Amino acid sequence: MRGVLLSLLLPLFCTAKVRLPAIFSDNLVFQQLGGNPVWGWADPKEKITVKTSWGGTHSATAGKDGRWMVIAYAPKAGTGHQVTVQGSNKIVLKNVAIGEVWLCAGQSNMGWSMGNSFEAEKEAKVDLPHFRIFRSAREHWHEPLKENRDRLASWKACDPKSAAETSAVSYYFGKKLHQTLGVPVGIIQRAYAGTPIEGWMPWSIQKDDPRAQAHKRSYDEAAKRLQARGASREKALAAFGKELAEYNAKIDRGEIMKNQFRPLAPPIITKPSDLGHQYPAHIFNAMIVPIRPYAIRGMVWYQGERNAKNAPQAEHYAVQLRRMIDHYRSSWHGESWGAVSDGFPVYFTQLPSWNPPQSKPVEGPESPWAVSRESMRKVSLSLYDTGMAVTIDTGDAIELHPKNKKPIGLRHAYLALGKTYGLPIVHEGPVLTMHEAKEGKIILRFKSAGSGLAPARKGKLDAFALAGKDKVWHWADARIEKDSIVLSSPQVKSPVAARYAWAMNPSQRNLLYNKEGFPASPFRTDDWPLYDPGAELIEVIKPAKPKGYQSKDWARPQIAE
Repeated sequence: MRGVLLSLLLPLFCTAKVRLPAIFSDNLVFQQLGGNPVWGWADPKEKITVKTSWGGTHSATAGKDGRWMVIAYAPKAGTGHQVTVQGSNKIVLKNVAIGEVWLCAGQSNMGWSMGNSFEAEKEAKVDLPHFRIFRSAREHWHEPLKENRDRLASWKACDPKSAAETSAVSYYFGKKLHQTLGVPVGIIQRAYAGTPIEGWMPWSIQKDDPRAQAHKRSYDEAAKRLQARGASREKALAAFGKELAEYNAKIDRGEIMKNQFRPLAPPIITKPSDLGHQYPAHIFNAMIVPIRPYAIRGMVWYQGERNAKNAPQAEHYAVQLRRMIDHYRSSWHGESWGAVSDGFPVYFTQLPSWNPPQSKPVEGPESPWAVSRESMRKVSLSLYDTGMAVTIDTGDAIELHPKNKKPIGLRHAYLALGKTYGLPIVHEGPVLTMHEAKEGKIILRFKSAGSGLAPARKGKLDAFALAGKDKVWHWADARIEKDSIVLSSPQVKSPVAARYAWAMNPSQRNLLYNKEGFPASPFRTDDWPLYDPGAELIEVIKPAKPKGYQSKDWARPQIAE
């Protein structure tokens, strides 16, 4: 076992040469007008000098573990720069750009490629040399990794091939920022399919959470059952070590492709489950720790499906999302020696529509995605420098991985352009600010109404519901009055609560937008329990896929650019 562990560490410590992690490659993008951590490894006590073509020289001495770091200040945006790292050997990073850098992280829908999305054909000739993407193979690990094992990872300029491979949400987000701001933009893509939010945080910050404890316990128990049948951690690690050695040998021989379509990637462990990708902290250890504290302006987050299997889990997501954001901000700030803000903006994706279209005024605990959207809405309204891309008019009734990703990426871009960069534009849909019951009606008032509230299409708004003290929901008649919506219902003489688009898939209702083309988030005015804690859990149902099913995009108002 000791030999296996040593073999996993050899790439880090068997060379006396100065080394950099993969995220420091030709074509990288530094964050403008601020400090940029540059780090790597060398012999203990070796002196390292980092020199930039824009005039900075920084020195450091490698510690006992060989690690060193400097903070290189970057001026305003520009291209054609060079960075030289000098120790016992010299590394020259070429074609370095300075601009805006964003982290884009999450599970499979964040990773869903642009080339597999609707409208991909429109990007077939894209050529944006100063819009750049860094992505590496997905990895997880049971301890924090010093660096990723993917030896093919590097920064790539945006061309048809790199664009098609890039996360669609990340691509449309970054492209819009680049073209609007007129500066280089770098996207760091970190996506891993099927991962819960528990995996994206260190165990230390969630160990007192009963739900996280239960999550961890379920995987521990599964691992014990597997071990009883002879599948031990030791055997899994030994097999991993052998596969990693084979991967490194192939790279050393100059091989880069696994097959005609897929590049070589380092191995991953799937069993036992306490070494797997859904275990708490394992994604954080391998997808976040190795790139932190690279200087970023902010973060886009698209994850939540894995944490919305039932209503209690979805409701708890508000606690977990806030906890994760707080830790990323504080730890990135600390690890970067203050170079990265401890309040950097975080924009997250509300879950899109899925399952059969809404037919009831309000769906109950059988629709946990409605609860998840409310959890995210609460965080966006209560945690500073956050925002939420509303996506209920995207999605698919059948597919868990919808192809209409472009609106999501653009909506994130507008959030950043309006909230982070301060452009005087409408950057989000109508946001409920207050409500009042009056003369048998409920009046809802909104901010971010833009040049006016509007339905998605001709006809009356039909996604609102009203309830009286009996908590029985009925469809509401909705009338737009300037920046307000007036709700009434002949079945509810004295309404006390309203809800909007409260369902797994409200996409086919006539939804509320502003005239600039941004949709309103689902919301509720009540604080009634969303499920019975004593009742049997209702898990979300995955729809059966009809033979020959083909996804089609949905009609929606276009953003007024």
